Amino acid sequence: MITIIPDAPENVAAFKASGEITKTDFENIVNPEVKRKVEKFEELNYLMLIDTELDQFTAGAWFEDVMLGVKNLAKWNRAAIVTDSKGIQNFTDAFSVLMPGEFKGFPKDNLYNALYWCQNGNEVEK
Repeated sequence: MITIIPDAPENVAAFKASGEITKTDFENIVNPEVKRKVEKFEELNYLMLIDTELDQFTAGAWFEDVMLGVKNLAKWNRAAIVTDSKGIQNFTDAFSVLMPGEFKGFPKDNLYNALYWCQNGNEVEK
């Protein structure tokens, strides 16, 4: 299931993935919220907190995730993937060179910093 993170900054489409993730989650939750943010801000600041194993994403969910990227290709500004998987964090960081905008991986205990970065491009000073 995917839910909207309610405390996210207004200009960030922020989601939490837990349990099984399906195509319907993207169609009913992610895509409409992303559309609203892009229409309002003319760019996409996106955060996905992955609180489940990757094998919980169905093939349809992966397809919808890819289509989300393609549909909004020119609108990507910042995207944070929040997970404790170092592999996904590293992939996200590397993905930044292939896509417009900035992509960055964060550990789960750094969710606040990831939201702050998505909002304005800066990290919280330590």
